[in-house]
Amino acid sequence: MKMKGYAMLKIGETGWIEKDIPRCGPLDAICRPLAVSPCTSDVHTIWEGAIGERSNMILGHEAVAEVVEVGSLVNHFKPGDKVIVSAITPDWNDPASQLGYAQHSGGMLSGWKFSNFKDGVFAEYFHVNDADGNLALLPDGMSLSDAAMICDMVPTGVHCAELADIQYGDDVCIMGLGPVGLMATAAAALQGPGHLFAIDNNLERGNIALEYGASEYIDFSKVDILDAIMKKTDGRGADRVLIAGGNNDTFGQAIAMLKAGGKIGSVNYLGTGDSISIPRVEWGCGMGHKAIACGLMPGGRVRSEKLASMVMRGRLDVSKITTPIYHGFDKIEEALLAMRDKPKGLIKPVVII
Repeated sequence: MKMKGYAMLKIGETGWIEKDIPRCGPLDAICRPLAVSPCTSDVHTIWEGAIGERSNMILGHEAVAEVVEVGSLVNHFKPGDKVIVSAITPDWNDPASQLGYAQHSGGMLSGWKFSNFKDGVFAEYFHVNDADGNLALLPDGMSLSDAAMICDMVPTGVHCAELADIQYGDDVCIMGLGPVGLMATAAAALQGPGHLFAIDNNLERGNIALEYGASEYIDFSKVDILDAIMKKTDGRGADRVLIAGGNNDTFGQAIAMLKAGGKIGSVNYLGTGDSISIPRVEWGCGMGHKAIACGLMPGGRVRSEKLASMVMRGRLDVSKITTPIYHGFDKIEEALLAMRDKPKGLIKPVVII
């Protein structure tokens, strides 16, 4: 049987295609999407060719869904269950998973399967490997749009703060206030910083960052951010810098504003170029104890359930970033193009199917 999906036809080109409905293995599940959300990483993949050529690959890696079929060895889910599907779906028996890096099971970044080397969720049906480890039950009363943020935006933002290892009272800078940066702001605020500086050039998002706990918004189009951070920290520099946006030059700025012994946490997807530039002197000639920790967010059922619990108990309001909301399977293309073009007011589009 055939199904319809929205695909990357080649670098720079997308469109609707038909493919066979995927088959279910003994540990797996087949799901039908209830809500999906396009991501900036889709933009990097399609229009920048960030991970290389892909042909007729169905896009999308963020979905809330209904289970249609489960394999014979799946214990915790059944047809009809409504589930949150993590964007990262590791193979949990892989050695990398047992070493604490499940997102790299099978090789670097190979826990990221959907719309990387496997058909994604912008389809009438999609396949989930290792269903018991990669699905999470949708909590009663959680909206589909809120749940869609648990797939990627919330765990990626939280991971950004985790990588930076924020300590109580730290001076913290967040670079980039897209949906991931805003979730990183909220996560950082929960870790007890002193100053929490949110850096971008979008006042609307800056104000949302303040609502999420930032102490100050800094517009990089109006001031030199290095000078600003040095002044606001009395010349010390930041203890921690979180990178959730920007380009290959952003690391140089982050290194320069970071104090000796500080740490950078980055979840930014660098879609172009062959290298990044780190300023030698500002890095202490390589001896400044300025650490950089970069990572792909972890997946998994337990993490999704914990983050969903935070939303359900009012510790995190993700509704601030879910805009606009579209309705209908055929709106996937419009939502993806909006994520590329970023019209005024857009933060993180969601398509309710």
